[in-house]
Amino acid sequence: MNQTPRKLTESAAGVYIISATPFTQTGAIDFDSADRLVEFYLDKGVTGMTILGMMGEAPKLSGEESHAFMAHMLKRVDGRVPVVVGVSNPGIANMAALSHAAMDAGAAGVMIAPQRGLATDEKHYGYFAQAFEALGPDVPVCYQDFPLSTGVSISATLFTRLVQDFDQLVMLKHEDWPGLNKLSAVRRTAEEAGARRVSILCGNGGIFLPEEMQRGADGAMTGFAYPEMLVDVVRLSQAGEADRASDIFDAYLPLIRFEQQPGFGLAIRKEILRRRGALACNAARAPGPKLTEADQAEITRLMARLEARLKELGS
Repeated sequence: MNQTPRKLTESAAGVYIISATPFTQTGAIDFDSADRLVEFYLDKGVTGMTILGMMGEAPKLSGEESHAFMAHMLKRVDGRVPVVVGVSNPGIANMAALSHAAMDAGAAGVMIAPQRGLATDEKHYGYFAQAFEALGPDVPVCYQDFPLSTGVSISATLFTRLVQDFDQLVMLKHEDWPGLNKLSAVRRTAEEAGARRVSILCGNGGIFLPEEMQRGADGAMTGFAYPEMLVDVVRLSQAGEADRASDIFDAYLPLIRFEQQPGFGLAIRKEILRRRGALACNAARAPGPKLTEADQAEITRLMARLEARLKELGS
């Protein structure tokens, strides 16, 4: 198709699915499954994709593997939806190199999380000022706010300051927890300061998505083994059908909750994706979680209950 890549902007909305990274049983990247996964996500109606995220096991990939997987996924997507590439790295030069390679290959933008040790607002600001300078003004950036993983929290005031000072900051991936009041504060602080309204897409497996949409989110940037749920909840919320969105969400909630287990949810997600035909293998790269027979039985039961509930809802 060779469509012209779309750059990430403040108006981004919808569902940017966090893609899994498929592996074989031996731990090698499974590029055939990567192709199937792209088509699976597109078939479910996602607006965009994010690759090399934390739940995409990016820290377990070598630099060479990260570049190879990124290039393969961007080629497979072929401009059909915008793709954001996670580029977080302790070295700003390494981050810039991956960012520029991603943009050259057709990415829409990059996602950066703060590094550990940014204990003050000034250190936090200084780090991102250096990162933005290294990337340059032509690389759109999504700020990943995930304090449970990074150990670093950003205030609504500091985020607004970054938005005002750096035009390439166009999106917040919001996954602080608890975070609903923070989401409201980000919107309110920006409005009071006369700052640009940037896109806010939410994470955490979608577990708070209906409420986040009512608080001013523009959609989701997360992974869940049923992307169509995220798509439906965002679409209905945007259409003002909050109750219908919640009804759909509630049907999936037992699986969302089950998949949200820290350090273990990735194994569940990959197994469900395997059962749905998107992956050939459910393996996570070592060290990673593995499912027991009891886990498999629980997944079977929850998937069956979901199917029955969706029939009741007529979905």
